[in-house]
Amino acid sequence: MTDKLVEQITVTISIAAILLALMFFLPAGTIYYWHAWVYLGLLFSSNILIVIYLLRHDRPLLERRLKIGEQVRPQKFITRIGSLAYFVLLLIPGLDFRFGWSSVPILVVILADAVFLIGYYLLFLTLKENSYASRVIEVEKGQKVISTGPYAVVRHPMYLTVLMTFGFTPLCLGSYWGMIMTVPLLLVLVFRILNEEKVLAETLPGYKEYLEKTKYRLIPTVW
Repeated sequence: MTDKLVEQITVTISIAAILLALMFFLPAGTIYYWHAWVYLGLLFSSNILIVIYLLRHDRPLLERRLKIGEQVRPQKFITRIGSLAYFVLLLIPGLDFRFGWSSVPILVVILADAVFLIGYYLLFLTLKENSYASRVIEVEKGQKVISTGPYAVVRHPMYLTVLMTFGFTPLCLGSYWGMIMTVPLLLVLVFRILNEEKVLAETLPGYKEYLEKTKYRLIPTVW
Protein backbone atom coordinates (compact mmCIF):
# COMPACT_ATOMS: atom_id res chain seq x y z
CA MET A 1 0.00 0.00 0.00
CA THR A 2 1.38 3.39 -1.03
CA ASP A 3 2.00 5.91 1.75
CA LYS A 4 0.40 9.03 0.26
CA LEU A 5 2.08 11.34 2.76
CA VAL A 6 5.54 10.03 1.90
CA GLU A 7 4.71 10.26 -1.79
CA GLN A 8 3.54 13.86 -1.42
CA ILE A 9 6.66 14.84 0.53
CA THR A 10 8.94 13.12 -1.99
CA VAL A 11 7.34 15.01 -4.88
CA THR A 12 7.49 18.31 -2.96
CA ILE A 13 11.18 17.92 -2.09
CA SER A 14 12.07 16.83 -5.63
CA ILE A 15 10.33 19.83 -7.20
CA ALA A 16 11.93 22.19 -4.66
CA ALA A 17 15.39 20.76 -5.42
CA ILE A 18 14.94 21.25 -9.17
CA LEU A 19 13.60 24.80 -8.82
CA LEU A 20 16.35 25.88 -6.42
CA ALA A 21 19.05 24.39 -8.64
CA LEU A 22 17.68 26.35 -11.60
CA MET A 23 17.53 29.55 -9.52
CA PHE A 24 21.17 29.15 -8.50
CA PHE A 25 22.92 27.76 -11.56
CA LEU A 26 21.11 29.58 -14.38
CA PRO A 27 21.93 33.08 -13.02
CA ALA A 28 25.46 31.87 -12.21
CA GLY A 29 25.85 30.63 -15.78
CA THR A 30 27.67 27.52 -14.60
CA ILE A 31 27.25 24.40 -12.50
CA TYR A 32 30.69 25.05 -10.99
CA TYR A 33 29.21 27.17 -8.23
CA TRP A 34 30.45 25.34 -5.15
CA HIS A 35 28.65 27.57 -2.66
CA ALA A 36 25.32 26.48 -4.16
CA TRP A 37 26.20 22.78 -4.07
CA VAL A 38 27.16 22.99 -0.39
CA TYR A 39 24.03 25.01 0.40
CA LEU A 40 21.74 22.55 -1.38
CA GLY A 41 23.39 19.67 0.46
CA LEU A 42 22.92 21.31 3.86
CA LEU A 43 19.36 22.41 3.08
CA PHE A 44 17.98 19.12 1.85
CA SER A 45 19.87 16.87 4.26
CA SER A 46 18.49 18.96 7.15
CA ASN A 47 14.97 18.86 5.75
CA ILE A 48 15.07 15.13 5.07
CA LEU A 49 16.29 14.36 8.60
CA ILE A 50 13.45 16.42 10.10
CA VAL A 51 10.92 14.74 7.78
CA ILE A 52 12.14 11.28 8.81
CA TYR A 53 11.77 12.21 12.48
CA LEU A 54 8.25 13.58 11.98
CA LEU A 55 7.17 10.57 9.94
CA ARG A 56 8.09 8.39 12.89
CA HIS A 57 6.93 10.60 15.75
CA ASP A 58 4.41 13.25 14.60
CA ARG A 59 2.76 12.65 11.24
CA PRO A 60 -0.13 15.07 11.97
CA LEU A 61 2.40 17.90 12.32
CA LEU A 62 3.99 16.94 9.02
CA GLU A 63 0.57 17.12 7.39
CA ARG A 64 0.02 20.56 8.92
CA ARG A 65 3.38 21.72 7.57
CA LEU A 66 2.25 20.86 4.05
CA LYS A 67 -0.69 23.26 4.24
CA ILE A 68 -0.42 26.48 2.24
CA GLY A 69 -2.76 29.41 1.79
CA GLU A 70 -3.38 31.88 4.57
CA GLN A 71 -6.98 32.50 5.64
CA VAL A 72 -6.30 35.77 7.49
CA ARG A 73 -6.42 38.63 4.97
CA PRO A 74 -3.42 40.68 6.21
CA GLN A 75 -1.33 37.50 6.27
CA LYS A 76 -2.15 36.81 2.61
CA PHE A 77 -0.58 40.13 1.63
CA ILE A 78 2.37 39.69 3.99
CA THR A 79 3.03 36.19 2.64
CA ARG A 80 3.05 37.42 -0.98
CA ILE A 81 5.56 40.15 -0.17
CA GLY A 82 7.70 37.66 1.75
CA SER A 83 7.66 35.18 -1.13
CA LEU A 84 8.74 37.89 -3.58
CA ALA A 85 11.56 39.02 -1.29
CA TYR A 86 12.76 35.43 -0.87
CA PHE A 87 12.61 34.84 -4.65
CA VAL A 88 14.83 37.86 -5.34
CA LEU A 89 17.12 36.89 -2.44
CA LEU A 90 17.77 33.53 -4.11
CA LEU A 91 18.41 35.01 -7.57
CA ILE A 92 20.97 37.66 -6.63
CA PRO A 93 23.79 35.35 -5.40
CA GLY A 94 24.00 33.49 -8.72
CA LEU A 95 24.28 36.77 -10.62
CA ASP A 96 26.79 37.95 -8.03
CA PHE A 97 28.87 34.81 -8.66
CA ARG A 98 28.72 35.25 -12.45
CA PHE A 99 29.75 38.91 -12.49
CA GLY A 100 32.05 38.87 -9.47
CA TRP A 101 30.33 41.63 -7.53
CA SER A 102 31.31 40.19 -4.12
CA SER A 103 34.40 38.60 -2.68
CA VAL A 104 33.22 36.76 0.41
CA PRO A 105 36.02 34.99 2.33
CA ILE A 106 35.63 31.23 2.70
CA LEU A 107 35.67 31.62 6.50
CA VAL A 108 32.61 33.91 6.31
CA VAL A 109 30.82 31.37 4.10
CA ILE A 110 31.63 28.58 6.55
CA LEU A 111 30.38 30.65 9.50
CA ALA A 112 27.17 31.44 7.60
CA ASP A 113 26.72 27.74 6.86
CA ALA A 114 27.15 27.05 10.59
CA VAL A 115 24.45 29.61 11.50
CA PHE A 116 22.24 28.03 8.84
CA LEU A 117 22.63 24.59 10.42
CA ILE A 118 22.04 25.95 13.92
CA GLY A 119 18.87 27.53 12.57
CA TYR A 120 17.69 24.16 11.32
CA TYR A 121 18.49 22.56 14.66
CA LEU A 122 16.37 25.23 16.34
CA LEU A 123 13.63 24.44 13.81
CA PHE A 124 13.80 20.79 14.85
CA LEU A 125 13.54 21.71 18.55
CA THR A 126 10.59 24.00 17.79
CA LEU A 127 8.69 21.37 15.82
CA LYS A 128 9.45 18.78 18.48
CA GLU A 129 7.97 21.10 21.12
CA ASN A 130 4.93 22.34 19.21
CA SER A 131 2.80 19.85 17.30
CA TYR A 132 0.57 22.69 16.07
CA ALA A 133 3.35 24.58 14.27
CA SER A 134 1.55 24.97 10.96
CA ARG A 135 2.79 27.11 8.06
CA VAL A 136 -0.46 29.08 8.16
CA ILE A 137 -1.92 31.03 11.05
CA GLU A 138 -4.85 29.08 12.43
CA VAL A 139 -6.14 27.76 15.74
CA GLU A 140 -7.26 24.13 15.74
CA LYS A 141 -9.65 22.41 18.11
CA GLY A 142 -7.87 21.40 21.30
CA GLN A 143 -4.82 23.55 20.57
CA LYS A 144 -2.96 24.81 23.62
CA VAL A 145 -0.40 27.53 24.19
CA ILE A 146 3.15 26.19 24.14
CA SER A 147 5.44 27.96 26.61
CA THR A 148 8.24 25.43 27.03
CA GLY A 149 11.47 24.72 25.15
CA PRO A 150 12.33 27.47 22.64
CA TYR A 151 8.96 29.10 23.37
CA ALA A 152 10.16 29.89 26.90
CA VAL A 153 12.89 32.11 25.41
CA VAL A 154 11.09 33.87 22.54
CA ARG A 155 7.45 33.90 21.44
CA HIS A 156 8.23 33.01 17.84
CA PRO A 157 11.19 30.61 17.61
CA MET A 158 9.92 29.45 14.21
CA TYR A 159 10.48 32.91 12.76
CA LEU A 160 13.88 33.08 14.42
CA THR A 161 14.80 29.98 12.44
CA VAL A 162 13.65 31.78 9.28
CA LEU A 163 15.94 34.68 10.14
CA MET A 164 18.89 32.35 10.77
CA THR A 165 18.40 30.24 7.65
CA PHE A 166 16.97 32.51 4.96
CA GLY A 167 18.66 35.60 6.39
CA PHE A 168 22.12 34.02 6.10
CA THR A 169 21.46 32.32 2.76
CA PRO A 170 23.18 35.04 0.66
CA LEU A 171 26.41 34.67 2.68
CA CYS A 172 26.15 30.88 2.39
CA LEU A 173 26.01 31.45 -1.36
CA GLY A 174 28.99 33.82 -1.31
CA SER A 175 27.12 37.08 -1.88
CA TYR A 176 27.20 40.33 0.04
CA TRP A 177 24.75 41.99 -2.35
CA GLY A 178 22.12 39.37 -1.64
CA MET A 179 22.09 40.50 1.98
CA ILE A 180 20.18 43.60 0.84
CA MET A 181 17.08 41.42 0.61
CA THR A 182 17.30 40.45 4.27
CA VAL A 183 15.92 43.92 5.09
CA PRO A 184 12.49 43.36 3.48
CA LEU A 185 12.57 39.78 4.79
CA LEU A 186 13.02 41.09 8.34
CA LEU A 187 10.23 43.65 7.86
CA VAL A 188 7.91 40.89 6.64
CA LEU A 189 8.69 38.86 9.76
CA VAL A 190 7.98 41.84 12.01
CA PHE A 191 4.58 42.58 10.43
CA ARG A 192 3.68 38.89 10.35
CA ILE A 193 4.53 38.50 14.04
CA LEU A 194 2.53 41.58 15.10
CA ASN A 195 -0.55 40.44 13.17
CA GLU A 196 -0.18 36.83 14.31
CA GLU A 197 -0.04 37.86 17.97
CA LYS A 198 -3.21 39.90 17.50
CA VAL A 199 -5.03 36.94 15.92
CA LEU A 200 -3.84 34.41 18.50
CA ALA A 201 -4.65 36.72 21.43
CA GLU A 202 -8.23 36.84 20.16
CA THR A 203 -8.66 33.16 19.32
CA LEU A 204 -6.28 31.02 21.40
CA PRO A 205 -7.13 30.66 25.11
CA GLY A 206 -4.20 31.54 27.36
CA TYR A 207 -2.21 33.35 24.69
CA LYS A 208 -2.64 36.79 26.27
CA GLU A 209 -1.11 35.44 29.49
CA TYR A 210 1.73 33.94 27.46
CA LEU A 211 2.45 37.34 25.90
CA GLU A 212 2.81 38.84 29.36
CA LYS A 213 5.02 36.00 30.55
CA THR A 214 7.42 35.82 27.58
CA LYS A 215 8.89 39.24 26.92
CA TYR A 216 10.81 38.87 23.67
CA ARG A 217 9.17 38.17 20.33
CA LEU A 218 12.01 37.22 17.99
CA ILE A 219 15.52 37.91 19.29
CA PRO A 220 16.37 37.51 23.00
CA THR A 221 17.24 40.82 24.74
CA VAL A 222 16.52 42.75 21.50
CA TRP A 223 12.83 42.45 20.49
